[in-house]
Amino acid sequence: MSKDRKLQKSSKYFIFDFSGPKIFLRLFNLVAGLVIFGIGIGIMVQSNSGVPPWDVLHGGLGKMFGGSIGYWSVVVSFAVMFLWIPLKEKIGIGTILNGIIIGLMIDLTGVILPEANNFPLGGLYILLGIAMTGLGTGLYMRAELGAGPRDGLMQGIAKQGFSIQLTRFILEATVLAIGIYLGGSFGWGTIAFTLFIGPAVQFFLTVNCNTKTMSKT
Repeated sequence: MSKDRKLQKSSKYFIFDFSGPKIFLRLFNLVAGLVIFGIGIGIMVQSNSGVPPWDVLHGGLGKMFGGSIGYWSVVVSFAVMFLWIPLKEKIGIGTILNGIIIGLMIDLTGVILPEANNFPLGGLYILLGIAMTGLGTGLYMRAELGAGPRDGLMQGIAKQGFSIQLTRFILEATVLAIGIYLGGSFGWGTIAFTLFIGPAVQFFLTVNCNTKTMSKT
């Protein structure tokens, strides 16, 4: 049995693949990316100008039942993982760490960073939050150690014959509507995130690829 084979554990619902080159760098990128992503969301929470659609839901659940946005981020993450079962998506180490680390970092950022009390500061928080979530997403995607809970749900539904774009739109519109109904924080920052997170992720993925290419020359 090869070394790579020993490092890959798979079952019906889980796959923990520690094979392949530079596994320690991939693990570092995974954890660093999730930490940065969580801080980015935490900064947006402190902006008082709106948060991403899923976090509107987390905030609404907090207002309805008590608990922080970070707490509900973790709860919803693991609830979403159960929806992977009928979709036959496999949970990776990155999926589990995504569900835990992001929520912890959202709440930790809220403890350290003061809330924005004016529009310019709130705008700065939104811009910084989007940039950091884009950077964090780029890092943990490059790690290739498992999709995040929400992304995996989207991918699983899309595999049933729906387009990725349509699936993402319906999922995010649904959680946003529920979150607003429950009293979650919706604002111009929510719209800005929806419009610019894609280009931000693409930018940091491109920078990462260019850096790796230059390092080989």
